[in-house]
Amino acid sequence: MKLPIKDRIAAGRALAGLLVDKYRDRDVIVLGLPRGGVPVAAEVARALDAPLDILNIRKLGVPFNPELAMGAVASGGIRVLNPDVIRRAGIGHDALEEVVSMATRELERRERLYRGDRARPALAHRCVIIVDDGAATGASMDAAVEAARQLDPERVIAAFAVAPAEVVEKLEAHAEEVVCLATPEPFYAVGSWYQDFGAVSDEEVRRLLRPEAVPA
Repeated sequence: MKLPIKDRIAAGRALAGLLVDKYRDRDVIVLGLPRGGVPVAAEVARALDAPLDILNIRKLGVPFNPELAMGAVASGGIRVLNPDVIRRAGIGHDALEEVVSMATRELERRERLYRGDRARPALAHRCVIIVDDGAATGASMDAAVEAARQLDPERVIAAFAVAPAEVVEKLEAHAEEVVCLATPEPFYAVGSWYQDFGAVSDEEVRRLLRPEAVPA
């Protein structure tokens, strides 16, 4: 994949090209990680003619450097922590719990906002493709894979545009398949590898999740 990637739509189409032959005719559901992963996931779902939904994950940022993830929380009370980051950053128990509490409140807000009264999708015995725009530490995707596993899927595939090679390797131990367009080094940040990495709004996520936006 040529870097930088134009935008999230281009990332989604490129990922779809790597997935379509293998998964188009299977019982697949595509789950985007809000917010940035949803436009990418929408392109994958469209190419696979598969339903699109979300898996709400909230990164736990280090208080003095919010872009640095020390873990993540996911819907259903799942918490994944990165002990190495927590130790290096000197984050104590109280500071960690404060970040977790704030992230959980935002997770609950997003769940109400994006899903409304709709039930979470059934994942049992399906191929679940979890999509994000990139993975700097892998914590969010790791939490997403763990959350999906609780619902007895046939197979969990982690798909994202860019990530460090060590993150891909780590996730390969948890997901049946990891699909990544590029593993540039040194990595810096996900947004460094996009020409357009503008913020994705809540309204954009809601629009993409409407039934008419992507074939069910």
